[in-house]
Amino acid sequence: MSQQFTAVIKHENPWWIGWIEEVPGVNCQEPSREELLITLKETLEEALEFNRQEAIEAAGAFFEEEVLLV
Repeated sequence: MSQQFTAVIKHENPWWIGWIEEVPGVNCQEPSREELLITLKETLEEALEFNRQEAIEAAGAFFEEEVLLV
């Protein structure tokens, strides 16, 4: 399943900085725009996986998952 997120990017010489609107804490800084977009995507993937694992561990032994479309 593919998801869509919004990257806010800004050039602050000499760096490109960016963050993901929908996921607090996902932010990066790189020397080029291209590197920034790659790093943001990788960081977002890691954050989503971490959040999934944390939610499953918090649920305990008996739980169900339901996909929500918004």
